[in-house]
Amino acid sequence: MALLQCAKLFAARSSLCTAKQVVYRQHASLTKPLALLRNAQSNTLLPAMKNGVGTIRRSVTQQASAGSSGSVSSRSDRIIGAWMLGCAGMCVGAVVLGGVTRLTESGLSMTDWHLIRGMKPPTTEEEWQAEFDRYKQFPEFEQVHQHFQLADFKRIFWMEYMHRMWGRAIGVAFAVPAAVFAYKGWLNRGMKIRVGVFGSLIVFQGLLGWFMVKSGLEKPKQESDIPRVSQYRLAAHLGSALVLYILMFSTGLKAVLPPVPGTGPPPAGLGRLRGVVHGVKGLVFLTALSGAFVAGLDAGLVYNSFPKMADKWIPDEVLAMKPRWKNFFENAATVQLDHRVLGTTTGCSAIGAWALSKSVVLPPRARLAANCLALMAITQASLGISTLLMYVPVHLAAAHQSGSVALLSIAYWLSLELKRLAK
Repeated sequence: MALLQCAKLFAARSSLCTAKQVVYRQHASLTKPLALLRNAQSNTLLPAMKNGVGTIRRSVTQQASAGSSGSVSSRSDRIIGAWMLGCAGMCVGAVVLGGVTRLTESGLSMTDWHLIRGMKPPTTEEEWQAEFDRYKQFPEFEQVHQHFQLADFKRIFWMEYMHRMWGRAIGVAFAVPAAVFAYKGWLNRGMKIRVGVFGSLIVFQGLLGWFMVKSGLEKPKQESDIPRVSQYRLAAHLGSALVLYILMFSTGLKAVLPPVPGTGPPPAGLGRLRGVVHGVKGLVFLTALSGAFVAGLDAGLVYNSFPKMADKWIPDEVLAMKPRWKNFFENAATVQLDHRVLGTTTGCSAIGAWALSKSVVLPPRARLAANCLALMAITQASLGISTLLMYVPVHLAAAHQSGSVALLSIAYWLSLELKRLAK
């Protein structure tokens, strides 16, 4: 009996040990994969988290860098735009000074040209007398200013000297900032090309100015002719100045004036209005060039009545020259008639563009430009008529020439606003 109980107890104990071994093996089989899983997570999840944090940091850094770069770029664009507008304004000053120089018959007082040496004016009485004696050797003194004394010569000399020095100042005001901006890396490829073109035009303008003056220092072909610069060269000189001005002005305006936020598709009638404004720009430029021929031939003094020329709409001598095409460039009566017709056409076109703009939905800034265009066209026509009726006084003629630049500027401003609306 005792042996039987011992045998049962041993069997129960063996079963318990076997059960413990089974449980242990099952626990081991479960904990090993968990350990492997923990190792795998520690080897993959943490680096992934670290990589994610690094990616976020790089993204934030790049965004901050891009924002900083954009801010610098925007600031540099505004500075470059202001520089362009400043140079354009100096070009307007050169045009006005050149007009006054022509109106006061001062342009031939300096009979030579040197880029550096010409910057020093006479300072002593001996130097002034030597400069005056040199001027006496040319046709203008012999035929026009033979009554001049040294004081009279000084007056016209200083006017031409100011004009030349102003041209040099434009070169310095352009070249020095251009070099600084290029060194800082503010000029992109397109702007570098434009800066190169503008610089070349400034140099060309200076050389063309001296080429124009030389034509007035030569003896006239006919003794009855008054010594004056060639009207062809004068028109080329003015035309190149206006081209340089418009290029600088439009470049600066695009950088300084922010685009109007888009409000939907372009308004109806915008394309036709843009075409009319382009036509106005061309007419203003062409009328300004015809004004150079008027100034070069003193054609503003041949008929001083308006709207008729004396008692006729078209004078008899408008086609007096042979070949006939010369009348449009060398006949004073025909040149004045051309300028009248072009001026009237330009004024009517500008007012027509304004009237057409009333039927187009425009943002406030474009509307302001259209209103300014009409107002300036009326002002310019009034200045032109007043200048003619009052026998071309210097102050009115200079204002009339400045008005042409103002009208051209407003036309380009309106054109820029309409172009942005079309996008």
